[in-house]
Amino acid sequence: MTIPWLTVLALLPAVGAVVLIFTGVKAAKQVALVISLITFAFALIVAAQFKIGSGMQLVEQVPWIKPLGAYYALGLDGLGLTLVLLVVIITPVVIIASWRDFDPTADADTGPAGAATIAPKYDARVFFALVLAVQSCALYLFLATDVFLFYVFFEVILVPMYFLIGGFGPGPRRTYAAAKFLIFGLLGGFVMLASVIGLYVQSSKAGQPSYLLGTLSQLDIATATGRWLFVGFMFAFAIKAPLVPLHTWLPDAAEESTAGGATMMVGVMDKIGTFGMIRFCLGLFPEASQWATPVVLVLATISILYGAILAIGSRDIMRFIAYTSISHFGFIVLGIFAFTSQSLTGSTLYMLNHGMATAALFVMAGYLIKRRGSRDMNAYGGVDRVAPVLAGLLLFAGLNTLSLPGLASFVSEFMVLAGTFGRHPTYAVISTLAIVLAALYILIMYQRTMTGPADPQVLEKVTDINGRERLAMAPLVLLIVALGVFPKPLLSIIEPTTQATMQHVGVTDPQPRVTAEGGR
Repeated sequence: MTIPWLTVLALLPAVGAVVLIFTGVKAAKQVALVISLITFAFALIVAAQFKIGSGMQLVEQVPWIKPLGAYYALGLDGLGLTLVLLVVIITPVVIIASWRDFDPTADADTGPAGAATIAPKYDARVFFALVLAVQSCALYLFLATDVFLFYVFFEVILVPMYFLIGGFGPGPRRTYAAAKFLIFGLLGGFVMLASVIGLYVQSSKAGQPSYLLGTLSQLDIATATGRWLFVGFMFAFAIKAPLVPLHTWLPDAAEESTAGGATMMVGVMDKIGTFGMIRFCLGLFPEASQWATPVVLVLATISILYGAILAIGSRDIMRFIAYTSISHFGFIVLGIFAFTSQSLTGSTLYMLNHGMATAALFVMAGYLIKRRGSRDMNAYGGVDRVAPVLAGLLLFAGLNTLSLPGLASFVSEFMVLAGTFGRHPTYAVISTLAIVLAALYILIMYQRTMTGPADPQVLEKVTDINGRERLAMAPLVLLIVALGVFPKPLLSIIEPTTQATMQHVGVTDPQPRVTAEGGR
């Protein structure tokens, strides 16, 4: 009997979340960290078994709901492995970074513990259980090879995320933000459900109902029907991603979340949207994906510029990071629908890099807020004088976000723009403007918080980060540098899946444009 590697991997955090409910509050964070590290180690064991270029691997497939043709089906390819690694890296970082957020006493070397203006509704045990629950749902979503199974977890993940926002957010509008998040999520799920039902009808007409991706991708679906089904999936994924104009829930949710909750939402959960575009929109509806490309490229370009411009004008640091993410998600969507192997590979790598970049920014923002008690960037100034390590790490996170060469985000952003230019040069040129805007909004943020005139009241409250806080940032810093200098191992994992997707959609890379000179 073979070991169900993927099931064990996805269930480990869920089991940990249940265990935490029966654990004492004082031991909750230790248990959560141990579970997250075991999950990380197990993911490395699974990754070690992955054979590059061999398609879907470690497949598990058991009949689940026979009348619907639904299976408990999991599988791992290059796209899924990339995002699984993201999830298992981010979760322990969030746990370590949130270690003292809900303690009743202060850290001796960090000032007041918990700068929240409103006390959490629940204790730390619930927070860490919810974090593990989000991790488990995300792992199932990135491993699912059955549409119905994917849909179930697409909806279930809304529940722990809702309570992370509404139960632990420090702001007075946390209930509103959580409700808005839930309404948008449920709306997307409701529209996608219509397409899920439509796939059942189509597979039944073909002879036998099935929700398996391998079966559905071979169906001969009428053009008009395929386009309607595509719209249902794309609408749900555009909310999750998020893509303008379906983005408005994200700034509110990020603003009202803790740094850890926002990291799980933007760094992990939102990747489900762009993942779904590749796995389901391109995988199940190749013709409809090409049909919708002109509209999607326009929306992606608008998102890139709109998010960057709003980030420049933001004062709330959590809202600022949310707007930068809207801009970066636009880049990911642009690369997906540019339909070149370089842009699609870049978008997949971008999901991982953006997750780490967002985590670094949110973690550093959380450290600042805990010390000063304010999310307003104008309430700081001169922090680099008393907290040089904090200032340095915030600058590092910002430089990665603006895609400085040598750091991870540069590689993926360059691939997206270069690949897009080969087929859609106009969109690539317009989107390149966001690089200038990114430099502007990152430097404005850093200048407002770290440099400038020093407020004596600020300097009295702010101290440098301690060893545990540096430990939370260490894996992000190391990976961002490593992938910026040597991304080849991950690109080797991603490229075979990209080639298979391109072949399935029926597109090839455009021929290089060469000007003949001298008869050559």
